[in-house]
Amino acid sequence: MQQRTSHRLAPLAIIAALTLAACGDDADGTATPVQADTDTTDTDTTDADTTDTGSTGVLQVEMADFHYGDLPDEVPSGTRIEVTNSSESEIHEFVAVRLADDDNRPVADIIADLEALLGSGPPTAVLLAAPGGEQIAAVGDGTLDEPGRYIIVCVIPTGADPAEYLAAAADSDGPPDVDGGAPHVMNGMYAELTVTG
Repeated sequence: MQQRTSHRLAPLAIIAALTLAACGDDADGTATPVQADTDTTDTDTTDADTTDTGSTGVLQVEMADFHYGDLPDEVPSGTRIEVTNSSESEIHEFVAVRLADDDNRPVADIIADLEALLGSGPPTAVLLAAPGGEQIAAVGDGTLDEPGRYIIVCVIPTGADPAEYLAAAADSDGPPDVDGGAPHVMNGMYAELTVTG
């Protein structure tokens, strides 16, 4: 049995509001997908620890159930993230939140205090993709300019219908009210990323 998650995800209103503002740009209220650059010659995602994307590099990140593939530990400032979704049923998002310079807590501790993380201010980037769908840039264009430590999370409810989620996001002033379980982050869909200067 699925349960409604909007009342438990009230702290996620910041992300949802920013997502809705960005998704409602077209006259008909539909989101505009971001077309991926076909030239990724500056991107090297073969090294799991670091990636040299160059000053204007693009890093392709594959979202799946429930992890981020091809995401290195570090990227240089100015790297633009582009996402794909290899899931057969789940919509996923790449929410990048920059941590305070003096925040040295382990990732597990930060995720345990997810409400504080998401309530600390607007995210740097929010990128979404339905299963097999094109990227939707809801907040920013995926460029990570400011050096520092970032936490990457997906807070979409597990089992949410992708079409229902996108339609609810386009028509809502708050968090999309859709059926689903715990947010994907609770299933392990989170990562740490350092942007170097």
